[in-house]
Amino acid sequence: MRVFLIHVRDPQFYALPAATRAANGNIRVMGFPPIGIMSLSAVLKRAGHECVMFDQANPETPDTVIVDAIRRQQPDLVGLSFLSTTSYPYAKLLARQIRSADAQVRLAFGGVFATLNASLVKLQCPEVDFVCRGDGEQLILDLLEHLENPARVAGLTWAKDGQVVSNPNRTMDRNLDQWPFPDRESLPLDFVESMPLDVPAVLSMERFTTMQTSRGCPWPCVFCDIPIFNEGKWRSRSAQHVVDEFKHLQELGYGAIYFVDDHFLLQPKRIEAICDGITEAGVTIQWGCEGRVDSTAQHLFPAMAKAHCRTIMFGVESGSQAVLDRLKKEQKLDEVETAVTNAKQAGIEIVHGFFVVGNPDETVEDMRATFDFASKLRLDTFAFNRLCVYRGTPLWQEYLQRGLVNDAEDWYKYFKCSEIDPTCLPGPVINDERAAGLRRLFRYKVTHYPMQTLRLLRRFIRHMKVRDVAYLIIKPFLGNKSGPTKNEVLSRAVEHGALKDAAAELTQLSEAELEHVMRTSRAERLRLQEEAERWRAA
Repeated sequence: MRVFLIHVRDPQFYALPAATRAANGNIRVMGFPPIGIMSLSAVLKRAGHECVMFDQANPETPDTVIVDAIRRQQPDLVGLSFLSTTSYPYAKLLARQIRSADAQVRLAFGGVFATLNASLVKLQCPEVDFVCRGDGEQLILDLLEHLENPARVAGLTWAKDGQVVSNPNRTMDRNLDQWPFPDRESLPLDFVESMPLDVPAVLSMERFTTMQTSRGCPWPCVFCDIPIFNEGKWRSRSAQHVVDEFKHLQELGYGAIYFVDDHFLLQPKRIEAICDGITEAGVTIQWGCEGRVDSTAQHLFPAMAKAHCRTIMFGVESGSQAVLDRLKKEQKLDEVETAVTNAKQAGIEIVHGFFVVGNPDETVEDMRATFDFASKLRLDTFAFNRLCVYRGTPLWQEYLQRGLVNDAEDWYKYFKCSEIDPTCLPGPVINDERAAGLRRLFRYKVTHYPMQTLRLLRRFIRHMKVRDVAYLIIKPFLGNKSGPTKNEVLSRAVEHGALKDAAAELTQLSEAELEHVMRTSRAERLRLQEEAERWRAA
């Protein structure tokens, strides 16, 4: 059978085209490859099916091109994969365009958000035939075998006689080694590795990809849906299977890999075996991972550095123990300091810290403590994001009980906590404290860790325009300016993805408003294209 797989992206986080093409002629884009559809493509092809992939990061395959290809090639199944609440509006609208062009093609949704909201998604998007829940490898094979009678497909939500039907859950498979390596070569894109910063900072121009060596995380952080999606379980591939994929990727010419594992640093013996295997095989690919600061594998940081681990990212979240306890991080501030110090002493080049501000019950003093704490840590890079809440997380359940959200009306929405929780600081206060905290942090880093700062900037300057690096440095020192109107923000969200906050705005629009914004945005794009054509003709 012929299957089309489409990775629907929230453009706030992806789709930043590079200025030059790769040596193989592919367009370069900054961001993470769509490992989900790449994995499914490999599974489908091994089973004898035909698979065509599209990634919305590719500027040469906009929605119109995808819809036209579906109309011409008439696949048996079109799968739309997306991760989050903020991608959902784009997935809905693309599904409706596809359905308008082809009334017969079978459409399926998959991904974390679709899994956690399957019945509600099916009701809101009747154009979609199937909502796939959980792991997709065996599910998509079973679905193709039973397209005409999907009642036997575990993990599927669909409609029969006008009623939504949710088949029994699929048993969670622990044998991850059974699946082939992702099909990375069939998508005509090359990806550029960057840091998760407000101003995208390029780490290298090596051919970059992602790898998943494990799935799940058992910790109960209130803002995270991973434990619910994975039923509180952690599953891993064998060390040898991971090493074999490293060797395969080196043969294909990849130079950088990032693990998308929710918590790589969980099983020391497995980590040691992976590092030993990489070293013994002579693999030179640089790689990065993320994990918790309370990991018992920290004695392996030197072995990881020897095996070319360049980046470790920690979820620090806060410099206030009271806030960490409120978020149920189950970690201590001294554990954060120890983990960061151990990673740097082991020779890990880039240690990154994720922080959240605007938390429930957080005070101004807590926020200031967070930035002071971050200043003193030997972190190379850091990100301070506003805490948001979405369905499927423990915090959402708390907000339901407190009457701050309504499951019937808000399930597909994405809120900054400070907008709906009276125990949070007001938005303007959070923004002011964050700006002031970043200024203090930058000054401290430059004066106390000058060589560390210079090494990092030298890496960025190697691959970025000087003006972009300068903006990265001076952004925290810029004062508040009058911003765009809400309509301008929404339009930019659709066309350019300029602001992360706009993604949350999109999820809160009604269906009619969302359609209007998309129509207005498309009309504006056409107008600009016509003006450009007239300018060129003149």
